[in-house]
Amino acid sequence: MGAIAFDEVWKVFPDGTQAVRAVDLEVPDGALMVLVGPSGCGKTTLLRMVAGLEEVTAGTIRIGDRDVNEVASKDRDIAMVFQNYALYPHMSVYENQSFGLRLRRLARAEIDKRVRGVATTLGLSDQLRKKPGQLSGGQRQRVAMGRAIVRQPQAFLMDEPLSNLDAKLRVQMRSEISRMQRDLETTMIYVTHDQTEAMTMGTQVAVMKGGDLQQVAPPDVLYRRPVNIFVAGFIGSPAMNFVEGRLIADDGALFAEFADTRLRVDPEAIEARPALPRHAGRPIVLGIRPDATEDAAIARDAPADRRMTAVAELRETIGSEAFIHFTVDAAPVVTDDTRELASDAGDAVLERLEEEASAHRTTFIARTHARSAAREGEQIELAVDTRELHFFDPGTGAGIYA
Repeated sequence: MGAIAFDEVWKVFPDGTQAVRAVDLEVPDGALMVLVGPSGCGKTTLLRMVAGLEEVTAGTIRIGDRDVNEVASKDRDIAMVFQNYALYPHMSVYENQSFGLRLRRLARAEIDKRVRGVATTLGLSDQLRKKPGQLSGGQRQRVAMGRAIVRQPQAFLMDEPLSNLDAKLRVQMRSEISRMQRDLETTMIYVTHDQTEAMTMGTQVAVMKGGDLQQVAPPDVLYRRPVNIFVAGFIGSPAMNFVEGRLIADDGALFAEFADTRLRVDPEAIEARPALPRHAGRPIVLGIRPDATEDAAIARDAPADRRMTAVAELRETIGSEAFIHFTVDAAPVVTDDTRELASDAGDAVLERLEEEASAHRTTFIARTHARSAAREGEQIELAVDTRELHFFDPGTGAGIYA
């Protein structure tokens, strides 16, 4: 059994830094669990504790039925793939993949069978005699994965293995890793900063912030029902738009108001959030994903009470989609969560958040079909799918649901 369990796991460094705090997490046997979050959130530290490369300050880590806190790294029956490949440059591909098996004194025939079988699976059969320096980045990453696979461990640990690859190769390798994990049916913990990797690869995704687990769920649940503002803003590209607003009950309906916009909340959204009517008359944080919008000239059936107007400040056309940037006359949401999200995106984004707070204006992004006639400097009317609105408590940042 290759299940991995964390029971109240802490990691506190000698200088007092709490890198991981009270993490409770179950990774079922055969699952692909992705740990995702901004730099410094503790995801790599958690992985290194599983590998035995960092000591556990408090709590217990189990692999299978065994408590491994005091078990040496080499005896944990795990295999790790690093960001920098960690290949032996003087050894051939064959020698790199067989090295660990030779240390374990497996029979030569068994070693050869495993290495050649994995090489066939990873498309490396014609590269076995080459040295790492003769290979492309993608091929070197396959060799690193092959070296892990031939060991047939209880679990694979992957620490941002694709971050050194170009965008096209990352997409290809993502699918290869996912396919490999399904075929091998081996437990895998995959650490990444890239939420697109997390959403496309994980059967379960654990979002971390500041050493704490924020939410653990399948990708579609994270996207549709984020537990708080941080998860909502971290998951999704482009990121969710947030604005300070208010819920208003009027003539048996519920409306979300901000700036000069008043959107009728669809009954489907209210049904999915039974607590929402109790917030009528109160301030809320309203979240609108870019993909919940469309040019009203295209979505012609959208009712008037589910539309908003804006002046396009920037248009980006990417294939079949166009992204329209505009601002609304309402204060942005400035909390610890939104500051963390902005900081992770870069100092310039954090500075812009503070500037917008002072100016009482908020930047939005709408996603429309590329057929949209919207041009920079022109007014556009946007249809908003109010079934897809998100609502958060402005005090706690928690999603409003039950």
